[in-house]
Amino acid sequence: MPCPTAFSTSSSSLTSVVSKCVIVPDQKSTLGDLKLTVSDLPMLSVHYIQKGVLFNLPPFPIETLLSLLKLGLSQALSHFPPLAGRLVTDSNGHVYITCNDAGAEFFHVTANGNLFVSDVLAPGHTPDCVKEFYPFDFDRTVSYSAHFKPILAVQVTELADGVFVGCAVCHSVVDGTSFWNFFNSFAELCRGASKINKRPDFTRDCALISSSVLKLPEGGPEVTFDVNQPLLERVFSFSREAIQKLKATTNKKRSSENGDINAVELMGKLSNDTYLKSWLSSNNNNNNNNNRNNQNDKKTGEISSFQSLCALLWRAVTRARKLPSQKTTTFKMAVNVRHRLEPKLDAYYFGNAIQSIVTHASAGDVSSRDPRWIAERLSVNVKAHNDTMVRRFVGDWESNPKCFPLGNFDGATITMGSSPRFPMYDNDFGWGRPLAVRSGGANKFDGKISAFPGREGTGTVDLEVVLNPQTMLALESDSEFMQYVSS
Repeated sequence: MPCPTAFSTSSSSLTSVVSKCVIVPDQKSTLGDLKLTVSDLPMLSVHYIQKGVLFNLPPFPIETLLSLLKLGLSQALSHFPPLAGRLVTDSNGHVYITCNDAGAEFFHVTANGNLFVSDVLAPGHTPDCVKEFYPFDFDRTVSYSAHFKPILAVQVTELADGVFVGCAVCHSVVDGTSFWNFFNSFAELCRGASKINKRPDFTRDCALISSSVLKLPEGGPEVTFDVNQPLLERVFSFSREAIQKLKATTNKKRSSENGDINAVELMGKLSNDTYLKSWLSSNNNNNNNNNRNNQNDKKTGEISSFQSLCALLWRAVTRARKLPSQKTTTFKMAVNVRHRLEPKLDAYYFGNAIQSIVTHASAGDVSSRDPRWIAERLSVNVKAHNDTMVRRFVGDWESNPKCFPLGNFDGATITMGSSPRFPMYDNDFGWGRPLAVRSGGANKFDGKISAFPGREGTGTVDLEVVLNPQTMLALESDSEFMQYVSS
């Protein structure tokens, strides 16, 4: 690996870069080029994923830690060769990952004794210093840039009494499932494992592969939201007991005012009008309202814990935004399609295998109806997203290839990403489990929510909520929402 290079940062920064180097795989890659899919290509316009974990200080010197992590990363890259590669576009406009062993960047950063674990974990709004726990060169880098920048960069930040291990990785190469499989494997190898338990699947033999070409502007796409918008960010924690109580409350309410759930729009990243019209037509043939409501209950079944939590959040944020009652609000939820396709993809299929389920409702309905009414609309859409729906999304994208329009364009949208099912705390690098999971400043806009598992596991959930300051302060004063939040 090349010799480290010394760097410095601006005087306003709380951290400074001690060294930077390139880590290459410890074994030469034999993996051929991987074509980007209809789930990968739309991500070319979004920022790199920035996720990382906070630890107590290890019981050995920082030099030993850095050597351990560099060796583990080199080994991990041999198991995940795309992360050491680059993007290339061929003469026909198709984009590939070439596994050329160009390497990943590795940064060693120090907070000069000015930051403590308690600063990161302090209650209230997420401190700005967390943004410095990720490689500075990648803070607002769009995924298209992996044509000429590393696909992966790792930063190790020394705090006075802890260490943060953060990653920036091209979102057109991985989704959350692939990212955390890599991160878990990285930790596993640092602990001394001779092989990884969950081998990634690099096949490109599925419905997500397409011959369609995404036409991009000269120099590549740009993000679709205002990166300079003033925002506040906070991690709200929900205990297992609070979520069970919320779920029970949601499921016991079957109000007669639930109305016709069949009117919910089933949409996603792409248009779904054909399916919607067919579905609505077949269900509206039943003129008996009571029978229809009974059928809806059977179709919806029990509302899940996470859907109950999403309904609570949608309701509270809508109230906090003080929207007109007739204003249409939108809840976007990213879902894994690996198990929804037939035949199913491997659980550790490497790449993006996600689509966005979009549910609409008026602000008046979201604010005034009971939580089950809201949760049922989310539940029906999630359950309807089967193999047929996944393939319809693929076909719609092929008819109009485009990048994913990330952002809150109408002031009434919530975008839910990540998942409390991801194994974010299964990352013992050799001196204990993480204290917390945090994300960087990438892909942050008003209404962006990320769901993490709580550190305690067993059904706990953390929601990283990003809102404009006025809305955040109103949310924090919402008694219905805050009664479920752990102190």
